[in-house]
Amino acid sequence: MVVTNYLWRPILGAVVDAVAPGGLLVYETFAAGNERLGRPTNPDFLLRRNELLELALAHDLVVLAFEDVEVELPRPDVVQRIAA
Repeated sequence: MVVTNYLWRPILGAVVDAVAPGGLLVYETFAAGNERLGRPTNPDFLLRRNELLELALAHDLVVLAFEDVEVELPRPDVVQRIAA
């Protein structure tokens, strides 16, 4: 399952649960801190620190990679990324 630039917390658990056994979740979206750089600015659409990591671990996924970083390209953003 691949999710990019999307966050709707009411379905986050269902998204993770939809990963088939042996499947892969690749998720990247905006994180807290992005509000100082541009949109989105609403905290409802910004991941909290380590939120994707904690979600994956809570659903017993094996985390292959995780980042909570500020990027410059293609534009300045704060993002979280996970492969699990």
